[in-house]
Amino acid sequence: MDPQKTSKKAQETMGEATEQASSTASGMTDTLAGAAKPVTSTLGNTLGGVANTVGGTVGAATRGLGETVSSAVPGGMGKPVGDAVSNIGSGVERGAKEIGKGVKDAGEMKGSEQ
Repeated sequence: MDPQKTSKKAQETMGEATEQASSTASGMTDTLAGAAKPVTSTLGNTLGGVANTVGGTVGAATRGLGETVSSAVPGGMGKPVGDAVSNIGSGVERGAKEIGKGVKDAGEMKGSEQ
């Protein structure tokens, strides 16, 4: 038996086994990712929707409070305070909307390039 031929055959067999293992691992990764996507998508959409709802509610309530302060405080003192409160509410609403979008995107396994 020629040692060089045996060594070459062993290397070829190892190469084939490595390729096969790599292919199997890749297939398993794709399968797991495919199986996880509906679960994470549902969870992401649910949590994202909750964040949007809470943000919208807080934003609307805070803007309403700001308008009330603006009109209820006499002498023009209420307008700057009311506007500030309204702006805070709008900022909270925008922030919650962005968080909700991020959670939904994460659930759908979207990358930052999309």
